[in-house]
Amino acid sequence: MKKPALIISACLVGRSCRYDGASKILAELGELEKLFDIVPVCPETDGGLSVPRPPAEIINGKIITADGEDVTGTYEKGARNAVVTALRAGAKYALLKESSPSCGTHLIYDGTFSGRKISGEGITARVLRAEGIKCYSENTVGELLCELQNVDVTLK
Repeated sequence: MKKPALIISACLVGRSCRYDGASKILAELGELEKLFDIVPVCPETDGGLSVPRPPAEIINGKIITADGEDVTGTYEKGARNAVVTALRAGAKYALLKESSPSCGTHLIYDGTFSGRKISGEGITARVLRAEGIKCYSENTVGELLCELQNVDVTLK
């Protein structure tokens, strides 16, 4: 039986594509590889940003770097590329890097570059959800695994 496709932030599979040139490899990657056809994407580099690059945060609906550059268009291009990749792969799920202005699924930085996080979602998470793709983060990977196994994870 063919495994379902999983769109996953490339930094979570070990690609050094984060703004600081690092990766954040996911502890559960081996388990996910048994269950899914892993399809890594980095909307930021796929949109044309370099590694390393200045950190960026969402400010009044725009994505602005710490040095004041508006990179919204580049992030939008990367998000569109991620959607195309997801649709081509037939992905129904995405596992994205929390807090990123691209990939944040529940949290993003507050736009002050102070390290403070707020509720919100990144642009890629938003457009993937708009296409009906369920988005999870490294913080909710257990929910993704339960979803795949049709286990109810609702707190009683």
